[in-house]
Amino acid sequence: QVQLVESGGGLVQAGGSLRLSCAASGRTFRSYAMGWFRQAPGKEREFVAAISWSGGDAYYLDSVKGRFTISRGNAKTVYLQMNSLKPEDSAVYYCAARETYSSDYYTTDYEYTYWGQGTQVTVSS
Repeated sequence: QVQLVESGGGLVQAGGSLRLSCAASGRTFRSYAMGWFRQAPGKEREFVAAISWSGGDAYYLDSVKGRFTISRGNAKTVYLQMNSLKPEDSAVYYCAARETYSSDYYTTDYEYTYWGQGTQVTVSS
């Protein structure tokens, strides 16, 4: 079993930056592909970024490319660096994980097994 805890959310002005962290506990983390999703009020949860278990491959939602960067820290931490934030980035951000034995990354929520509770990001205009 894997537990995920997100942190780093908050209130920031448009153009500002935040770094989200996702810390895992439980089973070994090294063979897990990770992803970040977000959900704004009244909208469906959407994919934001994903990274392979090795950290060598990553994929992004088109609207965040060039502004957001997903990375892996130690074996149990994943980050989402968010720069040039826009009001439309405001949402609850969720970290997700799934065990994998390949170098793939995953971009749909049903492909993930474990989820965090979410952290609120609010970008003011």
